[in-house]
Parts: sequence; structure tokens; C-alpha cells
Amino acid sequence: MHSRNRASFLHKLGYAARHPGRISSYTRRWARDTWLRMTTGDHVGYYRAVMRSDSARNPEQAVGSASHDRWLALGKMQYDYLLGHGLLPSHRLLEIGCGNLRAGWRFIDYLEPGHYYGIDISPDILFAAQNVLQRYGLQHKLPHLTPVRNLSFSFLPKGHFDVVHAHSVFSHSPIEVIDECLSHVGPVLTPGGFFDFTFDRTTGPEHQVLREDFYYRTETLTALARRHGLRARFMRDWEKLPHKQSKIRVTHS
Repeated sequence: MHSRNRASFLHKLGYAARHPGRISSYTRRWARDTWLRMTTGDHVGYYRAVMRSDSARNPEQAVGSASHDRWLALGKMQYDYLLGHGLLPSHRLLEIGCGNLRAGWRFIDYLEPGHYYGIDISPDILFAAQNVLQRYGLQHKLPHLTPVRNLSFSFLPKGHFDVVHAHSVFSHSPIEVIDECLSHVGPVLTPGGFFDFTFDRTTGPEHQVLREDFYYRTETLTALARRHGLRARFMRDWEKLPHKQSKIRVTHS
């Protein structure tokens, strides 16, 4: 949780003074992202290009894991949390932004065949997900891995998913993408289902950095969910885990 504005010039100046070794990598990222924003049409197209670039270097780092051990640990954290909140093998789970199956391979292994649905805006990261499936020998579990252009879920059946899960997706999304998701997620949930998502939380001004990292106040996202007829609550038990993002759970009201 953060109270400062990471997009402000003073924050950037202070950060550069404290971490001079990171200036060159930040400059390279800024130049790349500026070029990608100029050559893509919207945020989804822009972030798809970011993932293509990052996945080509290292798929695990592309989904925000600094090392393979961290990739494993973050996936297990998500998996353990949902099991602790009642996920059963018979449940059907939709993972938004499934990436290269950092958590997904554990869910696929646990759930009954065909009960895992993973979607992502990046075909390149889904290619990496296929490699992970092969690595863990999970082909027989018949997971669904689908590239998408948006978060309207128009190709998915109504009232089908007991759990919808999005880890580190809204932390990279402008408010209009979050609004689109919340306006369409209700119909695909079962009556007793829930949607968990993480986000970068701030108690100060809402802001973004390089159009890659977005910081929101909790009340902004809970109010947005209510606008679409959903009940949202801040998950305080998630705050105890070693992760920088916060979590909100959305259910039918």
C-alpha cells in the first residue's frame, strides 16, 4: 500500500538519487513504452505489445517474477489462498490474465478435467503457458487457454464459474478496462460464486507510471463494483501475506 504519487517528478528524482544503478534500465523501459504507445491503438493493444517484448526475453519475468523461485512462490500463494477460501476440485475456475500459468498449473492439477479456463490478452504468454503444461504433464486435464481482445467474456457461458480470479491484472489496467470487466463478470458467475482481484492500492492520489502500473484507492474500485450491482469487500486476510498488492472480492449483491 502506498500513499505517495510515484508518477510525480519529485518522487522520480528522489528514487533516482537513491537508486542510481536503475536509471539506465528505467530510461530503456521509458523509451520502449513510448514507442509502443505511439504504434498501438489502445491500452490493450499497447500492453499486448509490452507482453510480447517481455515474453521474448523471459516469460516468468514478464508476469512479474524476478526469479523462478519467486514465480513458484507467488503461484503457490494464490493457490493456497483460494483453497483456504473453499475452492473445490469440482468448481469451475476462470483465471483472467492467466499468463504462463504461474498459479494456473496448480489449479489445473487440482481441478477436475476441463474445469480450468485461462484467458489472456497476450498470445505470446499463452505460448509459454503451453510449455508449462507440458513441463508438468497436465495435458490430460484439458485446460482451456484462450487469447482475448477484451474483458467482455462474450464467448463464455452464463452462470458457469464458481470462482473468477485475476492476479496482478488491474495493477496494469486503466479504469475503463476495470469498468469493462466489472460490468460483464456478474453474468458468468454462479449465484454463489465470487471474483477475486488484486490491485496496487494507494491512500494518496490515484496515478499511473508509464501506463504500465496503476494505483487506485480501495473506495474507487468498490464503488465501481456497486455501480454494476455487485457487492465488493476488501480482503484483509490477504494483507498478511508477503505481497505488495491488495485484494478485493466481488459477489452478486
